[in-house]
Amino acid sequence: MDSEDKFKKVIGDWDVLALAFGAMIGWGWVVLAGTWITNAGSYGALVGFAVGGVAVVLIGLTYAELASAMPKTGGEHVYSHRAMGGLGSFVCTWAIIFGYVSVVAFEAVALPTVVAELIPAYKQVYLYSFGGSEVYLTWAMLGSGAAALMTWVNIRGIRTCALVQKVVILVILLGGIAFFAGAFTNGSSANAEPLFVGGVGGIFSVLVMVPFLFVGFDVIPQAAEEINLPPKRIGSLLIVSVLLAVVFYMLVAISTGRALDAAQLDAANIAAADAATAVLGSQWGGTLVILAGIGGIITSWNAFLIGGSRAIYALADARMLPAFLAKLHPEYRTPVNAILLIGTISVFAPLLGRGALVWFVDAGGLGIVVAYAMVAVSFILLRKNEPDMPRPYRAGKGPWVGYAALVLSVGLALLYLPWSPAALIWPVEWAIALAWTVLGAGFYIYARLVYGEEVMPAH
Repeated sequence: MDSEDKFKKVIGDWDVLALAFGAMIGWGWVVLAGTWITNAGSYGALVGFAVGGVAVVLIGLTYAELASAMPKTGGEHVYSHRAMGGLGSFVCTWAIIFGYVSVVAFEAVALPTVVAELIPAYKQVYLYSFGGSEVYLTWAMLGSGAAALMTWVNIRGIRTCALVQKVVILVILLGGIAFFAGAFTNGSSANAEPLFVGGVGGIFSVLVMVPFLFVGFDVIPQAAEEINLPPKRIGSLLIVSVLLAVVFYMLVAISTGRALDAAQLDAANIAAADAATAVLGSQWGGTLVILAGIGGIITSWNAFLIGGSRAIYALADARMLPAFLAKLHPEYRTPVNAILLIGTISVFAPLLGRGALVWFVDAGGLGIVVAYAMVAVSFILLRKNEPDMPRPYRAGKGPWVGYAALVLSVGLALLYLPWSPAALIWPVEWAIALAWTVLGAGFYIYARLVYGEEVMPAH
C-alpha cells in the first residue's frame, strides 16, 4: 500500500491552526505565570519570551520549508533521514518523541492538580509521598482515567481529535481575552515592579521553559499526510500558529504582572487565576482562567498524542522501531499501537505526584531542543545537497535561517547543562533523560538485530 493511501486526508485550515496553537497553549501558562515574574520580573519575563519567540519563529521557518517540501507523516524523521541517514534520523525523532511524551505525561499530572484547586475535597485516600508530593488515590485515578479517555479519543481518528481541539480552543480564548482585558483596564503598572529580577539568570529561567511551552507547531508536519491542504499553505499556517502563541504568552506575563504585586504573587497558589480574580473583581474570573487552563490541558494532550504517535509510527514503519508500533487501526487508520504506548505511559504518570510537573517540563525540553537543532542541520544540508528540491514554502533565499535556528537551538540546549543557572536537576531530571536515551538505544539495537542494517527510506 502506498503511503498516500495509509492515512485519511480529512483536516483543513482551522483544524491545523487549532491543533498547533492548542498544542502550544496548555496548562503551563496558568500554573507557571507567577514563576516567570518572580524569577525574572514582569519585563524580564517579556524579554525571555521575546528572545525565545524569535528563536522559535526561526526554528519554525525551517520546519515550514521542510514540511511544504516533504508533506509526509513523521516530520522530523522524514527530513533528517533524507539529510543525514538512518542513525541521525533516529536520534532526531526519538528526541522529539521524548518531548511529546513528556508533555502528555505532564498533562496527565496537571489535570488532577488543577481540579484539586477547584474541588479540594475530592483528594481522598492517601497513598504515599513521592518527590515531596503527597499522592491520593482519587487524585491519581482522575489523571489516569483521563489518560485512558484521551487515548481512546485519539484511536478514534484525527477528525474526532480536530473537532475536540476546535471546541476547546474557544474556551481558552474566552478565558484569555477576559483576563487580558481586565488586566489592562483594572491592573496597575506599579504592580509590575520590579520590572527585572535576577538579571540574566532570571531571563534564562524563563528561556529554559520556552522549548516546552512552545513545542507543538511541529505537530503539523507529523500529521502532514492527514492534512487536506496545498503544501505551501501548511508552511504558512505553521508560522501563524507560532506567532499567535508568542503573543499569547507575552500577554499572560504582562497581565499577571499588572494584576498582582510581589507580595500577592508570593502568596498566590495559581498566579494567573488569582490575577484574573483580582482584575475582574470576582472569583468567577479566576474560575474562568482555570477552566481555560483545563481546556489547554485537553488541547495540548490531544495534539501531542497525535504528534508522538505519528513520529513513533514513522520510525517503526522505517524499521527503526519494532514493527508492531507501525500497525494502523483497520477502521480509523490511526497508529493504534503507537497511541497505546504513549497512552500507557500517561496512565501511570499521575502515580509520580504533583512534583513530576516540573520534572517533565525540564527533562522533556532538552529532547525538544536537540530535535530542533538536528532539523536545522537537515535544513542546511538539504539546501546544500538538494538545491533544486521543490520547496513550495521557502524560508529566505540563502541558508541563513537554518544557521540562525541551529545557533539558537544549541544556545537553548546549553541552558540545560550543569553550568547553567537553569540546569536540569540532579538526579531526577537527568535520570528521566538518561532512561529515555537507554530505552531508545535498546529499541534501536533490537530493530537492527531483527531487521538488519537495511533501513527503509522515509516516505
